[in-house]
Amino acid sequence: MKFLSIKRIILAVLFIVATALFSCKKESSSSANSSQPAVTEADAATYSDESSQAEGSFDDVEDISMQAADEEGAVSAPNGRLFPFVHLRLRLGDCAVITVTPNDSTYPKTVTIDFPGDGCWCADGKHRKGTIILNFTGPIRRPGSVLTITLQNFYLNRAHVEGTKTISNLSANGAVKYSVQVTGGKFTLPSGRGYQYEATKTKTQVDGMATADNQDDVYNIEGRSKTTFNNNNLVITLDTETPLVKKVACDWISDGILKIKINDRVLFLDYGAPNNGDCDNQALLTWNNGNSHRLITLP
Repeated sequence: MKFLSIKRIILAVLFIVATALFSCKKESSSSANSSQPAVTEADAATYSDESSQAEGSFDDVEDISMQAADEEGAVSAPNGRLFPFVHLRLRLGDCAVITVTPNDSTYPKTVTIDFPGDGCWCADGKHRKGTIILNFTGPIRRPGSVLTITLQNFYLNRAHVEGTKTISNLSANGAVKYSVQVTGGKFTLPSGRGYQYEATKTKTQVDGMATADNQDDVYNIEGRSKTTFNNNNLVITLDTETPLVKKVACDWISDGILKIKINDRVLFLDYGAPNNGDCDNQALLTWNNGNSHRLITLP
């Protein structure tokens, strides 16, 4: 199971924010009176890129961890597979050292994914170094189970990623639901530029529960993330104004509204426009109290 994220659209949205907003010399007198620093178009584009890298790095750790969690749970179950972590190995290649303690069907359990020495280039084309430590209270698909992810000297594509990610299975009455929380998140580029990152999201399955085919599954995503740029007082927050709707069979979020705040600038991204929630790569970005808008194409 791969958790659904919005990382692919962040860079596109924030870059458009840069060109649509920050290049304007006059839009609102509030920014002139704000104690927060002014942001140039060039800076906004850079911050957007690096903010996307930060969010994408934490999502990457989550994807790997959930893949390991799913496969570990299947192996621990009665009549489990003989060869564990087949799909995880396809993604990471042979360089990762994966250990399970205790290596049986009991819990709590710890899975360690180690990229030793100077790290290695994985099969998915990403360079990883350090250790991802997964602590399970039970199989991740069991309601009530909690997976705590900690990072030890971990680097993704030479960027240092730190923090704790907690995934809790809140499923009940046949409804699949997870909460995801990042605390103490830090992201430092090789250049030394760094960011603090935190996020809280809930992902709830709203359709497709009656079949075994996950292609008809639909999830609602709610929550927020915040990226704070070190030594710059620049803060980017993303909040779901209405739940974001993600169909597994669609490559894009197809409905819902995301609120984007960059210091004192507020924008809204409507994924349902212009085609009323159909599967497409378009969304409507609005700002200036709805008086300004632009139809954008998502990557």
